[in-house]
Amino acid sequence: MKPMNSSQAIRVMLVDDHNVVRSGLAAFLRAYEDLELVGEAKNGFEAFNLCHQKKPDVILMDLMMPGRDGIAATRAILADHPDIKIIAMTSFEEEKLVQGVLAAGAISYLIKNVTSDELAKAIRDAVSGRSTLSPEAARVLVQATRPSTKPTYDLTGREREVLSLVVQGNSNQQIGEALVISIATVKAHISNILSKLQVSSRAEAIAYAIKHKLVSL
Repeated sequence: MKPMNSSQAIRVMLVDDHNVVRSGLAAFLRAYEDLELVGEAKNGFEAFNLCHQKKPDVILMDLMMPGRDGIAATRAILADHPDIKIIAMTSFEEEKLVQGVLAAGAISYLIKNVTSDELAKAIRDAVSGRSTLSPEAARVLVQATRPSTKPTYDLTGREREVLSLVVQGNSNQQIGEALVISIATVKAHISNILSKLQVSSRAEAIAYAIKHKLVSL
């Protein structure tokens, strides 16, 4: 592993609630002359407090930690120290984690199976303002930007009839009489409609139906 020529080492802080992970990362950092470990924290609260003392250039931030998690810690740290570069490191690749920590200001997102040379490069790139995304994280983001092939609603013909009558202002009893079904069946249809449209009330269902032109007025 050839170190990068630099007059000043990059100051790195580790944030992870697992001692063995921090020990492994600390050993990795010692293998590179241009990387210097300046602090370790077990959670987001410790990380926030240490930043004032250690003034790291880069933080390797775990996301799933007790107390203040990595996303909240990233947001808090960058609010006070906007020049620090935060690299999210996790074993997870859920969309909400990837988008959450990047929205909080992290410059990079890496899965913990990254090689030492890849991590070293990501740290150096972060200092230069360049982002690094693991292939897993990049795939999650690409999928998140694609339009969903699943429709936002999938109403049956009967449910559309019920929804149309709801939009017209009919009560459950009036709907039942119009369609010759019981009130219990009307309620079941309405419950299904609310669930499929992902709304919580008749008023929201009416607004959604009108906005998306689900029924003829």
